This record gives sequence, C-alpha cells and structure tokens, in this order.
Amino acid sequence: MTTAALDEDKFNLEIRKFLKVVGITSQREIEAAIREAVAAGRLGPGTTVAAKVTLQLPALGIEREIDGELELS
Repeated sequence: MTTAALDEDKFNLEIRKFLKVVGITSQREIEAAIREAVAAGRLGPGTTVAAKVTLQLPALGIEREIDGELELS
C-alpha cells in the first residue's frame, strides 16, 4: 500500500479556516451569554467565569478538553 504525502500548505490552510470559524462562533456565543448574564445581574465586574471547549475528531477517536477562565472587568 502506497502512502500519499499531505500537501502541508493546504492542510495548514484547512486547519486555519476551521479554527477561524470556531473562534468567531465561540466569541459571539460567549459575548452574548456574558452580556445576558450581566444584564440579568448574575455577573458583574471582577467575576471570573470558567470556560471549557471540547475538540473532537470522531474519525480519529480524538477528544480533548481545553479549560480556561474569562475575567470580567
């Protein structure tokens, strides 16, 4: 069986396009949720909000969680 080499430039571009969509979508969702919580009085300045993203590549059996925090000021 012959193994084909990846076109590294194209592969990198595909990853970057995917991550751009993920980043923009995630930012919009976070901003909307935070604004709604602030307007409802559930959050305010000085609050830290835990955040978690799960990356899945089902065809490869990959699942990774990425944790972080958002500090509101």
